[in-house]
Amino acid sequence: MELRTKMPGVGTTIFTVMSQLATEHKAINLGQGFPDFDPDPRLLDEVNTAMREGHNQYPPMPGIPQLREGIQKKVKDLYGHDYDANTEITVMAGASEALMMSILALVHPGDEVIVIEPFYDLYNPVIGLAGGTPVIVPMQAPDARHATHRVDWQRVRDAITPKTRALILNFPHNPTGINLEDSDLDELERIVQDTGIFLISDEVYEHVVFDGGIHHSLCRRPSLAAHSVVISSFGKTYHITGWKVGYCCAPAAITAEIRKLHQFNVFTVVAPMQYALARFMADPEHHLSLPGFYQKKRDHLFNGLATTRFKPVKSAGTFFLLADYSEISDMPEAEFAKWLTVEHGVGVIPVSAFYRDPSAKEANHKLVRFCFAKRESTLDAAIERLQKL
Repeated sequence: MELRTKMPGVGTTIFTVMSQLATEHKAINLGQGFPDFDPDPRLLDEVNTAMREGHNQYPPMPGIPQLREGIQKKVKDLYGHDYDANTEITVMAGASEALMMSILALVHPGDEVIVIEPFYDLYNPVIGLAGGTPVIVPMQAPDARHATHRVDWQRVRDAITPKTRALILNFPHNPTGINLEDSDLDELERIVQDTGIFLISDEVYEHVVFDGGIHHSLCRRPSLAAHSVVISSFGKTYHITGWKVGYCCAPAAITAEIRKLHQFNVFTVVAPMQYALARFMADPEHHLSLPGFYQKKRDHLFNGLATTRFKPVKSAGTFFLLADYSEISDMPEAEFAKWLTVEHGVGVIPVSAFYRDPSAKEANHKLVRFCFAKRESTLDAAIERLQKL
C-alpha cells in the first residue's frame, strides 16, 4: 500500500532549523517567539491549588463555565461585544487548535481563502487539508516613504471571487508588528457587507499593543463579529506558551461547527490549568499591565539595535520587531539569518520565511525578525554581540 501525504510541501520549518542552529552554535536565540522568563508565581500556585482540589478529570468539552464566563467579561469590558458564554465561547488547546478547527469548520473542498502575506505558517497547510485553496494577497513592503508594511484593502477586495469562503487576519501582525486602525475596520465592514465572506481573526497578541494604542478587535464592530471567529491565547498573555490554552469566540452557529471538530480532536483542555486561569484572569490588571511590560522590552531592544549597523523598525504590537540589515550584507534573508547565528552567535528569523516562496525576490527585503520577549540580560548579551558586526 502506497503512503500518500495529506500535506505535500510541508517539511521542517525555518523555525526548527534556526533553533537547531542556535543550539548547535550556542547562539542567543532571539528567533523563537516565546518568553525566557517564568510566569507569575501566583498563577503557578493556582494550578497546584486546582490539582489539590481534585480538578484532575475531564472538564466540560467547551471549557469550564468559570473560564468561559471570565473570557466573556474580559471581551465585553475591552471591546464591548457580549458573547454568550454557553454557546459562543470555546476553550481550545492553544490558538493553533482554534485556528485549525475554525478553518476546517468553515472551509470546504473547492473554496478559496484569502491569506495576507507575510503570514503565519499554519494557515496555508490547513486550508489545503480542508480541500480549499489559499489565495495570497501581499502586503506593501516598507520603502523610502513608509517605514512599515501596509495592507492594500483594494487588492484584498480584488482577490475575492464567488469561490471565496473566508479571509484570515492576524493583528497585531506576526512578523511585521503592525496593527489595525479604525479605518481598517471600516474597510473590512464594507468588504463583508458586499461579499458576505467569513473572517478568521488571529488575535493572539491582543494585549501586546504599544505607544498608547488600542487593539482593534474585529468584535468591536457588530457587523464584523457576526461573520468572525476571534481567536486568542492565554500563552501569549500570561507567559505560558507551553500550556497550550487558548480560546475562540464566534456566533453560535459557527461555534457549534467548531465544537463538533474540537470534541473529536482533543475533546477538552487540561483541567487544572483552566481553573487556575479562571481565577487568575479575574484580576484584569494582569492583562492591562502587559503593554507597558512589553513596551519596555521593545524599546530596550530597539535602542540597542540602533547602536549597531542594523536599522530597527519600531513595532506597534506583538513580541517582535523587524530590522533592516542592508548596510551589513547583500545576502538573501535566510542565508543572512544562518550566517548571523553561526558566525555572530545571535539567532533571528528571516521575514522571507513568512512568504509562500521564501527564495523569491518579492519575499526578500533584507529584513529579519527579532523577538524581545526575553530577559533584559538576554537582550543585552545579544546587543553586545551585534555591536561587533
